[in-house]
This record gives sequence, C-alpha cells and structure tokens, in this order.
Amino acid sequence: MFKKIVIAGMLLFVCGSIFAHCQIPCGIFDDDLRLAAIQEDILTIEKSINEIVRLQSEKTINYNQLVRWITSKDKHARAIQATVTEYFMDQRVKPVTDKNSHEYADYIKKITLLHGMMVAAMKSKQSLDLENVSKLRALSAELNLIFEHKH
Repeated sequence: MFKKIVIAGMLLFVCGSIFAHCQIPCGIFDDDLRLAAIQEDILTIEKSINEIVRLQSEKTINYNQLVRWITSKDKHARAIQATVTEYFMDQRVKPVTDKNSHEYADYIKKITLLHGMMVAAMKSKQSLDLENVSKLRALSAELNLIFEHKH
C-alpha cells in the first residue's frame, strides 16, 4: 500500500511540474514559456467568446457546445490568473522596501501591470466583452517587454 502511495505521489509531482512551475527556490525560470502560454490563453478566450456569441445567435442553440465554450473561456482566464500570481508575482517580482528607490517604482509598475491582467482575466470570465481580450493583449505586450528573454 505504501509503495502505491509513493508512486501516486511521484506521478502527481511529475505531472504537476509539467503544467506549473513549482514554488521551491530552484532558480529555474522560463519566462518566455509562460509569456507564450498567456498568449495562447488570450487567443483561446477570444475564440471562445466568438463561438459563444455565434452559438447564442443560432435558431436552435446547441447547449452542449455552448457550455463547452464557456468552460473553455473560464479555464483559460483562470490559467492567466494562475500564471500571473503563482509564477510572476510569487517568483519573478521581488519585493522592494525602499520606497524612494528606482527599484521600488519598477516594482510598483510590475505589480500594477500584473494586477491589471488578473482583473481583465476575471472580467473575461464574467462577460462576453471583447474589450477584456484587448486589455489582456495590451497588458500582455507590456509584460513581454519586461520579462522576455530575461532570466
């Protein structure tokens, strides 16, 4: 029984590390991978919104497909929120205590940007407004400028 538990734990660890970066201080970061994943999530949210709107306008609504697209939209918005918080905010943005330093202004800029992404992702779960996708794209472009190829 113990052997099965150990094997199951190892599988969970391996599978978990494939999809999300761990939170131990290993120093292994792949910002470009996370930035690309965010871009894919944004594209999926946009496509989901467009498909939801299309399905809702049909004479006979296919509720199965409608629910699947809503679920997809929400899943990818949650993925953005998880990447923003668990990767960038938790691991890549280091707190700065000297409020008069240049580093503090940079820290506030990063935290504000990441918070904006979390809010835009939340709003994309709440509605079908493509303005939230536009906002995610703009904020993501700023995030790319800050973290692209910086390890």
